[in-house]
Amino acid sequence: MAHIEVRDVSLIYDTPSGTVPGVKDVSFSIEPSEFLCIVGPSGCGKSTLLNMLAGFLHPAQGEIRIGGKPITGHGTDRGVVFQDFAQLFPWRTALGNVAFGLEMKGIGKIEREEIAREQLRLVKLEKFTQSYPHHLSGGMQQRVAIARALAYNPSVLLMDEPFAALDALTRDDMQRLLADVWRETRKTVIYVTHNVAEAVYLADRVIVMTPHPGTVKVDIKITLPRPRDPLSVEFLDYQKQLLQHLGQHTAANGKSHV
Repeated sequence: MAHIEVRDVSLIYDTPSGTVPGVKDVSFSIEPSEFLCIVGPSGCGKSTLLNMLAGFLHPAQGEIRIGGKPITGHGTDRGVVFQDFAQLFPWRTALGNVAFGLEMKGIGKIEREEIAREQLRLVKLEKFTQSYPHHLSGGMQQRVAIARALAYNPSVLLMDEPFAALDALTRDDMQRLLADVWRETRKTVIYVTHNVAEAVYLADRVIVMTPHPGTVKVDIKITLPRPRDPLSVEFLDYQKQLLQHLGQHTAANGKSHV
């Protein structure tokens, strides 16, 4: 059975100017431990879809199931990582931020700190447990956010352009780190990005969405062996294929690299 099933999902926003379609008739499924990237032009509903998967928004029609059960709200089976560095609590250390969800679940101090230290080790921040967010670089803050999302052991990791605000070199490092974390944890990952090269580097499959109302235009399986070489002919061929589906305007302006 698929781990995640999205069935004919649509969502409409009410605005002062009238109703605006967010996504329309979106359907796809994801196998356990699969890494799926969603790409598409601005306003196509990528983040809307991720927020519905997180349980923050509810479809106007259709259904989303995880493990065979319909989503009725946010749950601890899903960890979420956003782009915004402000997602961390500035008054808590890296260890305190990662342990927060475990604290809310009532897990004792010794156990939750042990789990938090292990997650920080996973993202290579074991030497920064007592550092506060303002002492950490943007990339390090995002590593803390990933560790926090993993700490309560969700089966699904939802990521909304988590590296978009980072400089190119840091972003490269974070992509490699995430690929390593995924290989070690085998979480099911849904990752929203504007960056085609990033999608090819990370994903087992890439879904390309149409402009609004956003729906699935094409679903492409990436069969490259890991770790992936962004300079290989096969890698560049996948990039070209995705850019063609996104249209010439995106191709002319999408100068992002892994």
